[in-house]
Amino acid sequence: MSTPRLALLASPTDDAQAAFAALSARHGTHPPQGADVLVALGGDGFMLQTLHRHGGLGKPVYGMKLGTVGFLMNQFREGDDLLARLAAAEPAVLHPLEMLAQTESGASVGSLAYNEVSLLRQTRQAAHVGIELNGQVRLDELICDGVMVATPAGSTAYNFSASGPILPLGANVMALTPIAPFRPRRWRGAVLKSGTEVRFRVLDPLKRPVSATADSHEVRDVTEVLVRESRDRKVTLLFDPEHNLEERILSEQFMS
Repeated sequence: MSTPRLALLASPTDDAQAAFAALSARHGTHPPQGADVLVALGGDGFMLQTLHRHGGLGKPVYGMKLGTVGFLMNQFREGDDLLARLAAAEPAVLHPLEMLAQTESGASVGSLAYNEVSLLRQTRQAAHVGIELNGQVRLDELICDGVMVATPAGSTAYNFSASGPILPLGANVMALTPIAPFRPRRWRGAVLKSGTEVRFRVLDPLKRPVSATADSHEVRDVTEVLVRESRDRKVTLLFDPEHNLEERILSEQFMS
């Protein structure tokens, strides 16, 4: 079997740059377009940047944690045989969310999210948002700080901090989670089939402006946001067998 060509990508931190230099000297590095595997060195934020920049290439991505958060990353162990770890790695296929946001100025903005799409109030005024699922109104008015749709891979991030459920990979579901809901007082969100089309309508956008964010891409002053899972776009993350993403998501549910 031929040796895979690696594209080594690193965050600007000192540790990531040092690892990049050491791995480049040992394995060499190629442009992402000409590589067989992308190796991301950093934290989860850098992994998301890598997926947004290079996810369209269809190349598998193996991350190593050299940042503050690394749920989507493998452990970095200096001196390990990277090629052997890649050969033994297990794949996890992820589908991002598609966001299409309409703004108060009439602009239409699209973006992808591998973790979540979130709507947030822009001022001290609570947001008033209506929610439709597959064209049917399910909530006439949610009064809240915000609301989000999260993927299984993103369910342990912002979604979990907002008391949303942790979702197993392969369950073909996504989480609809309110952020500090005021009315309905006891509504805690919902678990939706992955094919569900979620439409948020901002009910008073001038008095109560709302922004929409797909991972780190923010759109201000939105009036309507459509969110659905992309079936045409997918990325493959590679994980060490002893600590794959499925196991991490399961373990998160039993941590105190």
